Amino acid sequence: MIGYTDSAEHAARTAVTRAVITEFARRFYTERDVRGAFETFVATDYIQHNPGIADGRDAAVAALTPMFADPDFHADLQRVLADGDYGIIHLHGYRGSERGGAVVDLYRVVNGKIAEHWDVIQPIPETARNDHPLL
Repeated sequence: MIGYTDSAEHAARTAVTRAVITEFARRFYTERDVRGAFETFVATDYIQHNPGIADGRDAAVAALTPMFADPDFHADLQRVLADGDYGIIHLHGYRGSERGGAVVDLYRVVNGKIAEHWDVIQPIPETARNDHPLL
């Protein structure tokens, strides 16, 4: 429990993060309500580590709304994890019948709002040495 003085504080922060990230994921990925998810759960001064999107909540909404408006785009949630101020969403993103990619979004939550985001995106290969690559 690096950075926490006691386990009660860590557990409390984890609970808040899990609730924020879970509801954000439901609204954003499942309901495809990009603007509503970001306006409700994301800080206005949101720090974005994806090099293709500018900092700030409005920049993320502008960049992501077209993708989630596409009916062929899917973001199938695999799992949501939380630890302290950090939450992780693992998903399978794809369009139509393509293999798509495995995505891991990492969020930092401050005062009940998502304050920072990182992502890792890996294409799902045609062949693998096992039957369960990436998901």
